[in-house]
Amino acid sequence: MQRSFIARNPSVLVFLAALALFTILVTILAEGAGAGVISTSFVKTLGKTLCLCLVAVAMDLVWGYCGILSLGHFAFFGLGGYMIGMWLMYARTEEIVLSANAGAALPMTPQELSDGIAAQIFGVVGGSELPWVWSFAHSLPLQLMLILLLPGLIALVFGWLAFRSRVAGVYLSILTQAMTLALSLWLFQNDSGLRGNNGLSGLQNIPGLAEVPQATLSLWFLWASAFALGGFYLLAAWVVSGKFGSVIRAIRDDEARVRFLGYSVEGYKLFVFTLTAMIAGIAGALYYPQAGIVNPAEIAPIASIYLAVWVAIGGRGRLWGAVLGAAAVSLVSSWFTSGQVPAVPLGFYTVEWTDWWLVLLGFGFVAVTLFAPNGLAGLVERIFIRGAK
Repeated sequence: MQRSFIARNPSVLVFLAALALFTILVTILAEGAGAGVISTSFVKTLGKTLCLCLVAVAMDLVWGYCGILSLGHFAFFGLGGYMIGMWLMYARTEEIVLSANAGAALPMTPQELSDGIAAQIFGVVGGSELPWVWSFAHSLPLQLMLILLLPGLIALVFGWLAFRSRVAGVYLSILTQAMTLALSLWLFQNDSGLRGNNGLSGLQNIPGLAEVPQATLSLWFLWASAFALGGFYLLAAWVVSGKFGSVIRAIRDDEARVRFLGYSVEGYKLFVFTLTAMIAGIAGALYYPQAGIVNPAEIAPIASIYLAVWVAIGGRGRLWGAVLGAAAVSLVSSWFTSGQVPAVPLGFYTVEWTDWWLVLLGFGFVAVTLFAPNGLAGLVERIFIRGAK
């Protein structure tokens, strides 16, 4: 008798239960629920961390299971943020323009309204017209579709060109990094239509919810982030648990042999690459309204390298390990860069952790690589699972 998916993967149920318990505890203790034990800013930090865990799951699926070291997946994360950010800025600016002209003798024409919105958004970069890339910014449903479609389409086209040419290994990693760099450099230009280096700001102000305090909105986004992480973790676990998962692991271990067995290696890789790009886009769309701003620096190649480091530290090839690595590095990074960690005076030099955090992260990555090749997840398994036997 064939066992159920959960029976074959009990760790999935444990993860979902832990995620639900975490979300409930944060909600009870949050400022928005009245307890005030956890501040609104820290609730936002936790919500953003859940989004980073989600993109880490996507990275582990494409790298840890399929063997594609993509150094461009954070670009898809940033694109998701830009897509939702465009609607947030447009709708919020529309409210401001209409409110400012509420006392006028005649109502604004659609063209006057469009011109007023464009002047408000693009005045900072010397523009006065809405660029073509904002054609659907007025429509929330269309922008939500673009959160999935744009990263998915870019990944599909890029992956089809790369995989059909049988580009693999370090060469593929360089190509994904080049794609990310090209996108970042384009976004830095003022004529990109996305405000250049200024990016999209004020994203924490949700249109139509001006009366809802940030303490409450932060909880709503925390719940949405937790729901997305739980749902896509379940999807990723289902994908890697059956025959499909066995094939992509075989591609990771010996691509040539899988091709000789008659499997469409390119088709499997393209599916995983495209699916994980769409998951990354959703994670970004949930992250940046909590961050309040998205700019081209978020899409720079270094961000995707950090993502690979998180997965490596957590333990690639284990979905919950990717979550553990992303959560650990994100929270520790927030602590060290917050200015709350006391400086270390050495007499001849004072160590300021805001400046030295990345060095510490680098040492941590090297240490994990040398002494714990399976990452933090491997250490947890060694301590708890083997210790219980």
